[in-house]
Amino acid sequence: MASFGRLERSGTSRPMSDINMTPLIDVMLVLMVIFMLTAPLMTAALRLDLPKSEAATTVDTPSFIALALTPDGLLHLGDDSLPADEFRKRVTMLARANPQLEVQLRADRSVPYGRVAELIGWVQAAGLNRIAFVADAAASAP
Repeated sequence: MASFGRLERSGTSRPMSDINMTPLIDVMLVLMVIFMLTAPLMTAALRLDLPKSEAATTVDTPSFIALALTPDGLLHLGDDSLPADEFRKRVTMLARANPQLEVQLRADRSVPYGRVAELIGWVQAAGLNRIAFVADAAASAP
């Protein structure tokens, strides 16, 4: 045993007082990867059954607001669901800040036309006249 050397033990063995950071770093890296993969899936997109149109194309407009009408009659400004009076106040404030703002209107096909016309009236009364109707592209006929 002399060729391998001897481990000398001191008479007083002290417990290790340092924190082992390796498992903590591993857990943090795994959590970071999980959040990076799930963050794009967590965007709260409204599920609307948009009408189909041959002319439906996506246009990148630098300044716009997204308005949506859901089948249950809720008004959405961006990702926020608002009551009618708060909705009108917000649209008026946005129109005062930028009168050239484009409104991109998404309405479920089951929403009555009168409700859509009422929403358009509110937007125009606020001072916004550039209104784009968003639709899904129609499937091409074989």
